[in-house]
Amino acid sequence: MIDPQLSGQNVLVTGGGANIGGAISRAFAAQGARVAVHYLAQEPPAPDGTAWAHLTPSAASAERLATEIGVAVSADLSHPDAARQLVDAVERRLGPINVLVNNAAHCESADTLDTLDAASLERHYRVNAVAPALLIAEVARRHTAGVPLCVVNISTDAARAFPGQIGYGTSKAALEALTRATALELGPREIRVNAVAPGPVQTGWMTEAIVEHSASVIPMGRVGEPSDISDAVVFLASRQARWITGQVLQVAGGHAL
Repeated sequence: MIDPQLSGQNVLVTGGGANIGGAISRAFAAQGARVAVHYLAQEPPAPDGTAWAHLTPSAASAERLATEIGVAVSADLSHPDAARQLVDAVERRLGPINVLVNNAAHCESADTLDTLDAASLERHYRVNAVAPALLIAEVARRHTAGVPLCVVNISTDAARAFPGQIGYGTSKAALEALTRATALELGPREIRVNAVAPGPVQTGWMTEAIVEHSASVIPMGRVGEPSDISDAVVFLASRQARWITGQVLQVAGGHAL
């Protein structure tokens, strides 16, 4: 890319304090964007018999990153009023949002049909599908014609087929459907909506055995790095992607094709 034309734009990255979200936040800042790093101030305890599959980045990590690249904003995306409150907070501190990255996700274990219950499904869908929908609606309602606005949703290749991740995978499949539906509705308003679907990415959760096994089934022979995902997100937000909308870009080294 010669010039993605992101300098000076306001970017909100949900779950942007560390891991893939942190890489996305840093990648936009490197292009001269002003980044609002969203975080969950306090993670609730997991119910008995359940564990959160990935640790939520801490408030401290988000605050540290924000001192380097922008501002930190807290919201519990499982709450129905979180979208409005989060967008209000970003606009107060930065101004209108030009790029929304729906990266925050909920993933828990066990997540099989044998362990499935309504509460687990609701936890997955609230964060992975409902919150992104409400955030897209919120920024779209506030959009001014002629002002750049695009959305990049972070899905997963588990949305295609991944046994053992029923709530997580299906909620991310809903996010991909949301990507297409909102792209169709918002295209006439010059708002683009796309998604990136990462494959296995090492953010510290993979043991050496998992890395070795994952690499053996990925055609390109390695697991992903957070920068593999952040580069794709920046591309979809860039001027070079100005006629791309409604797409789910698989960034997985050929995994789960």
